[in-house]
Amino acid sequence: QVQLVESGGGLVQAGGSLRLSCAASGRTFSRYVMGWFRQAPGKEREFVAAISWTGTSPNYADSVKGRFTISRDNAKKTVYLQMNSLKPEDTAIYYCAADRTACRAVVPNTGADFGSWGQGTQVTVSS
Repeated sequence: QVQLVESGGGLVQAGGSLRLSCAASGRTFSRYVMGWFRQAPGKEREFVAAISWTGTSPNYADSVKGRFTISRDNAKKTVYLQMNSLKPEDTAIYYCAADRTACRAVVPNTGADFGSWGQGTQVTVSS
């Protein structure tokens, strides 16, 4: 099991930026794909981004491509989500998640592939 704690959410105006962090503890962080998901009020949880356990091959939802960047620091057991050019439709609770399977070759983008989740951090983008 891995424990995940997100931080960095807040209120920002449209066009602004935020950087989310997710600190992990427990099992070997560096062997697992890490991802970010979000859930807006009244909507289902959706995939945002994921990064391979080696720190390469990022995978992004079409809605955030070119605006969001996922990265990880295995030494610090932390994964980041840099969000630029934020839009009101990015408003949601953002969740960090860790893959169920170690050393997966292909970066997944479905929630079912992730077995550990953080509590979430609220991101609100005002127009």
